[in-house]
Amino acid sequence: MTAALTRLLQAGQAPLRPGGGPINTPVVRASTVRFDSMAQRDDLQRRRQAGEDVAAYGIHGLDTHRALEAALRELEGGERAWLAPSGLAAITLVLLALLSPGDHALVADCVYSPVRQVDARLLRRLGIRLEYFSPGRSGLAALIRPETRLVYLESPGSLLGEVQDLPAIVALAHGRGVPVAVDNTWAAGWLHRPLALGADISLQAGTKYLGGHADLMLGTVVAQGDDIVRRLVHTHESLGLTIGADDAWLALRGLRTLPVRLAQHQRHAQQVAEFLQLQPQVAQVFYPALADDAGHALWRRDFSGANGLLAFELRGDLAAGHRVVDALRLFSIGASWGGYDSLALAVAPERLADHSLWAGRARGALVRLHVGLEDPADLIADLAQALEAAG
Repeated sequence: MTAALTRLLQAGQAPLRPGGGPINTPVVRASTVRFDSMAQRDDLQRRRQAGEDVAAYGIHGLDTHRALEAALRELEGGERAWLAPSGLAAITLVLLALLSPGDHALVADCVYSPVRQVDARLLRRLGIRLEYFSPGRSGLAALIRPETRLVYLESPGSLLGEVQDLPAIVALAHGRGVPVAVDNTWAAGWLHRPLALGADISLQAGTKYLGGHADLMLGTVVAQGDDIVRRLVHTHESLGLTIGADDAWLALRGLRTLPVRLAQHQRHAQQVAEFLQLQPQVAQVFYPALADDAGHALWRRDFSGANGLLAFELRGDLAAGHRVVDALRLFSIGASWGGYDSLALAVAPERLADHSLWAGRARGALVRLHVGLEDPADLIADLAQALEAAG
């Protein structure tokens, strides 16, 4: 059987025409799609309305979009893929596709914080109720109601790296007829395959590791199951979500190097995490690949590797966290991650207030790092001088 790496590198390649063709699918931009006849146009419109992934108008994309969707299906192992202009747009697409007025959803309390904004600003106005729960604690069965229509997870969480027991949660939710969606951005579809573990939807901010160069905004959704695919097809179409062909091409470029980049990020991040564990100014390091991390056993069971994202708790207040970040010379200050560059951010306390892994005792400042592809010895030296300079 062909290895997953080989399949990923060959997925979405440009078809060969008589006389040859390029390795990479070209950028095909279009707002208007031309047809040979009205009959052909009407046929494509009917097929589109029936849910088939064909282009009847520029918003549906052409060759570049189809190539990226094919590669995403191979990456995540799903039946159908959709593209959105950002990770948050992909999240909102999933929530609106599966939830209606009067519905209830259970959401892991470690999710990407803008999910709570979508909840407060949009879903509540539509009569949709989200309830946040701690996926690391028992009692999920008691939270599922007759009106529960979705369990939404992010594993690992992007601040503290909480790893959820996905097979157990899927078994429980499916036993009550509730689908499961997973934000798979941390693993980029390569290190973790939620659909293979029973989840119905895997979504990502392709802005992060799929792009890999900090120059792309993208959201992706991959799903399985006839009813869920139908709902996503109709909602995606109704919201008019699309991305430019240039962005689709950038994501395809990033996919080709995704496995080797992630492996390098993990090698560097592991060294940085182990260095931080030895520093007296650091109270705790959050990185699932560390043997003493709370989610390490689940990570070893369900994941094939780690990435460059980690966080550490400083023995000091938020001002001390700011001093450390400001003193860094090689880490840029930035909220995103997944590119080749190293980033640092002191996390505002309100972003952690609802994380069950964090709450419950006095805490210092949390600093999140994205460890990039620079020499790890240089990054460690930079961290050492910043911790020293910040006192």
